Amino acid sequence: MSSERDDFSLSGPLHLTVIDWTNIDHQRSVAASLVQGVYTLERDRQLKREGSQALAPPWWEFFHFRLLRQLVDDVDFCTFGAIYEYCPSASPRNDSTDRSPRYVVALRGTITKADSFSRDFDLDIQIIRNGLHQTSRFEIAMQAVRNTVASVGESNVWLAGHSLGAAMGMLAGKTMAKSGIYLESFLFNPPFLSPPIERIKAKKVKHGIRIAGSVITAGLALALNANQQRNRTADPFLSVAAWVPFLYVNPNDHLCSEYVGYFEHRKKMEEIGVGAIEKVATQHSLGGLVMSALGKDAPGEPIHLIPSANLTVNLTPVENFKQAHGIHQWWRDDQQLKSQFYKYQ
Repeated sequence: MSSERDDFSLSGPLHLTVIDWTNIDHQRSVAASLVQGVYTLERDRQLKREGSQALAPPWWEFFHFRLLRQLVDDVDFCTFGAIYEYCPSASPRNDSTDRSPRYVVALRGTITKADSFSRDFDLDIQIIRNGLHQTSRFEIAMQAVRNTVASVGESNVWLAGHSLGAAMGMLAGKTMAKSGIYLESFLFNPPFLSPPIERIKAKKVKHGIRIAGSVITAGLALALNANQQRNRTADPFLSVAAWVPFLYVNPNDHLCSEYVGYFEHRKKMEEIGVGAIEKVATQHSLGGLVMSALGKDAPGEPIHLIPSANLTVNLTPVENFKQAHGIHQWWRDDQQLKSQFYKYQ
């Protein structure tokens, strides 16, 4: 099963024989495939698939990329990321290069195999604790992003990640945005830490719960002076509002489905005239505020809270959570996708 999933000839987007870099569906498919390349690199390592037995190379070579560097964790020495370089001259295909990246930094998610699961799981816990920025794996990824941008410029770099890798990509993108660098980013199934309100079918009940949550969150934030009047340029939320990553979520994936309600609710609160409440609430995690109220400061700001996004929701029916959370759905050409642009004002 693992080999079939890793084998590009069996699972990859073979329909993309010519890439139109102005086509967002093509961009999404390539970005997802490059992330899959990282997963397969690590599984090649674990299963000792080398040389002609390695399954990873087609995941980038099919799109005329070369593997420039593997990102290796300093704790368990697993491959968790890769830097790819686009080499269009390597093929006679007449691909449009108007919006092609020169380099892509891709980050994988959790692998549930003994060789890497322990470290991956520890990092998943750090997402919950808002402590991912303090981990050595993130520092390695962040340095790779900074060095690549410094070498070729922000307009030539894409950032891509899935699950845990999407959380790292989110944090890296927000970090760069705070310094005025806005990377083209493709984040697949990014974790959103919240009760699964989006799974509630009754719309009125769901909306009521969200309004109550916003009022409580905003009220607690104000009570703790978390929303004190600051210089607008010093507002950490406003400072990343110009960064608009592409977020890809599946409503049947409880780890990321709350992004749907997060952005829709903000829009509805503005429509009913209480947008000011939501402007405060959307910047804060209720759990983090409760910790602050108890005198326990979280290590860092919540990764999942973000001002702006191009949100794409996969409405295609799935059989189970594994399909809803998987990376493979994002390069298939038979999916029912709905996209919405959200810009924080």
